[in-house]
Amino acid sequence: MAPSAIETVAASAPIATKKIALHTTTAATGDYKELSPTRFSRENEIGGIVGFEAAKYPHYLPTWNRDEHYPPLQPFDHYEHGKDADTTFPELIPATAKRVDLTPTIGSEISGIQLSKLSDAGKDQLARFVAERKVVAFRAQDFADLPIQDALDFGAYFGRHHIHPTSGAPEGYPEIHLVHRAAGDTTAEKFFATRTNSVAWHSDVSYELQPPGTTFLYILDKPETGGDTLFTDAVEAYNRLSPALQQRLHGLQATHSGIEQVNSSVARGSIKRRDPVYNVHPLVRTHPGTGQKALYVNPQFTREIVGFKKEESDALLNFLYSHLALGADFQARVKWEEGTVVVWDNRVTQHTALIDWKGGARRHLARITPQAERPYETPFEG
Repeated sequence: MAPSAIETVAASAPIATKKIALHTTTAATGDYKELSPTRFSRENEIGGIVGFEAAKYPHYLPTWNRDEHYPPLQPFDHYEHGKDADTTFPELIPATAKRVDLTPTIGSEISGIQLSKLSDAGKDQLARFVAERKVVAFRAQDFADLPIQDALDFGAYFGRHHIHPTSGAPEGYPEIHLVHRAAGDTTAEKFFATRTNSVAWHSDVSYELQPPGTTFLYILDKPETGGDTLFTDAVEAYNRLSPALQQRLHGLQATHSGIEQVNSSVARGSIKRRDPVYNVHPLVRTHPGTGQKALYVNPQFTREIVGFKKEESDALLNFLYSHLALGADFQARVKWEEGTVVVWDNRVTQHTALIDWKGGARRHLARITPQAERPYETPFEG
């Protein structure tokens, strides 16, 4: 079933004239995890400072080019390669590889293969396996040591590269989204002066008309301990609901907004590569490769349920947010090791970074974010 057409609306358009009005909600409060600090000493990161070694990958240090401004994203035809996969995964998980599943429904670790060496058939298997397992950590990978363009060429197989509207990127490679805390930066510890925890569940840039699918995040530098990433299985979260509530959720749509994220970036003196948008997506989306249904709302970017009054929308959304966040029995925790590439399916998971490390250790990661199809739902099956 193909998704129906809904206009992408730029934030600069007068919202009051649109059929969909954005409520004022508290859903967008708090720090956006994709807004890394915009000020750091490049000299200290490249040369090192007392107590900290130099950055291992200085060519991946973030830059913010205020001259970059891109036109609105245009729709494109996405092809889901996981549909072509051999589901015995002979190239992705050969007999010489080691696979460890972290939980029954979500999370696996694989060692003994190199993602960068996969054939197209192996990439198809990767897309399907990640869709099934939701998040997979591949150990001892060479991704960080590849030329950046080679890493991007690999990711392009899975969809059109997304260029984030506000994040830092390596010089000349705006398609790379960087997560970077410089050595000596104690922001992570100061964070808890005003917050009791750093958990912020989200699905990356869900406000786009065609949000990401198979997504790659690889480690460059990390604290000795801490800075893990949590993932929650939005398919299992849907499956845990009663059939009556599942049926009620079908047919409902919610707005997802990037306006607040861009406004926050501008207020902090950072960049706006593209005018922000909001879009409407179903509360329950279907994965085109597996046919599984998943909850598709998140507190960072979802604003309200279309057609509901504010109090009704808030009540249902807050229940779903809480359900996804509290489901420790359908979540996985990924611990970063040197050489790790984590691949997840952004359509059927949510994640949160953890700001829990101490001593000002550097945390530096790079994300490749291929876009996928426009979210759609298939009929309730009971």
